[in-house]
Amino acid sequence: MSQGTLFVVSAPSGAGKTSLVRELVESLDGIQVSVSHTTRPRRDGEVDGVNYHFADVPGFEAMIERGEFFEYARVFDNYYGTSRPAVQAALAAGQDVILEIDWQGARQVRQQLPDAVSVFILPPSREELERRLSGRGTDEHAVIERRMRDAVSEMSHHDEYDYLVINDDFTTALDELRALVVSRRLTRERAGATHAALLQALLA
Repeated sequence: MSQGTLFVVSAPSGAGKTSLVRELVESLDGIQVSVSHTTRPRRDGEVDGVNYHFADVPGFEAMIERGEFFEYARVFDNYYGTSRPAVQAALAAGQDVILEIDWQGARQVRQQLPDAVSVFILPPSREELERRLSGRGTDEHAVIERRMRDAVSEMSHHDEYDYLVINDDFTTALDELRALVVSRRLTRERAGATHAALLQALLA
């Protein structure tokens, strides 16, 4: 069986990453989004194992001790992390896996798994990003300014990634993401493993 590919996808808030990834997974077989572990309390409507794997702090810290995270971070007193065993099991089963993480997490993952394919999603302009971050126009100017600063900081790391996708037209951006995934499945190494029986028969 061929090994799946790990895709690391990052973007500033407002670039449309979550919507693109959701559509990508719905439109292609054999690809899934990695479900993160967290110690934050479960919110109404959230399902353990679907939205997050919910853990207590001692349990999470025990996983850190055992080296079970590709990457983890502490954000506002809560831990978030990507389970190495869960991702590796999916990849070994031939599944492609997407990690939606920030540039710091992406850097940690690439150090451990250099074969991971990294994609950065960008907005078409600063004006459009500001419009998206302004949302329904109910947020204070200072809040929007802070979001813009955070977005610019995140975007400054775009050059650490293998691929850039500009989300101007959603359908085009989705097609480009899908093309990336499909092209990885057509590499000689992976297609050769997937179609080993066919190749053997063709060359017999």
